[in-house]
Amino acid sequence: MQIIHALSEVSDRYRALFVDLWGCVHDGVRPYPGAVEALRAYRAGGGHVILVTNSPRPRAGVAEQIAEMGVTDDAYDDIATSGDSARTAMYRGAVGTRVWHLGPEFDAGFFQPPAVLDDPLAVERVPLEQAEGIVCTGPLDPFADPSVMRPQFLAAKTRGLKLLCANPDIVVDRGGVREWCAGAYAELYTEMGGESLYFGKPHPPIYDLARRRLGQIADVSDASILAIGDGPATDAAGAMGEDLDLLFISGGLGAEETATPEGGHPDPGKLNTYLAATGVAPTYVIGTLR
Repeated sequence: MQIIHALSEVSDRYRALFVDLWGCVHDGVRPYPGAVEALRAYRAGGGHVILVTNSPRPRAGVAEQIAEMGVTDDAYDDIATSGDSARTAMYRGAVGTRVWHLGPEFDAGFFQPPAVLDDPLAVERVPLEQAEGIVCTGPLDPFADPSVMRPQFLAAKTRGLKLLCANPDIVVDRGGVREWCAGAYAELYTEMGGESLYFGKPHPPIYDLARRRLGQIADVSDASILAIGDGPATDAAGAMGEDLDLLFISGGLGAEETATPEGGHPDPGKLNTYLAATGVAPTYVIGTLR
């Protein structure tokens, strides 16, 4: 493992980057200082950037969302989202055609059939008691403990309903405030004996999608791809499972544990303790993407 101070120290070893968004490029409110500039510089040097995010939104929705934050489209080539992977599976019948949607109404775009399917099934949102399956895009209240869903999950599990998780993230930090994500609900459902289906990081479908998006631009081997992320259970586990080199961002979810100050570098001792505790074995570590 090598602690670096700038992406440019190692970027010339790779032809493409698979870059996480939340915790790496932005904090849910605004871009991190230097992150967008680092990606622009990498692309200007001939590299390719695929944003790989566990957002439940389609890629067009993510592009619009990050543009409003100030992440301009010259910082990346394409986007692979957990939402696109999960949505394709849903319209192929992964959890039936009558589904109960657990998530905020602003995720309604998830229920638009993907253009990549020639003959998508007709999927209808219905109340839980009429549903054949559950589609979870996120919590209705991101600050409420997931256990509030136990009564509904018990009823669903008893009926053998599968839960499709559109975002495997457990938590995110929005502007420094921690929120629950869809992955926490899927985790609870599984603990209660239900079956949860995942399509985002660290699971293979989103990496297959990212490789397809990259393949439309250039033919790049896995050895020439660097994954960048801050989530031990998602970004890091996914990169390690796919045998990709990993640049771990210590100033994201693990900022407190690694003693990484804003814009600074991790404490080496605390970093090593954190990596050992989480099972993360990165190729490189950086405080923040820059």
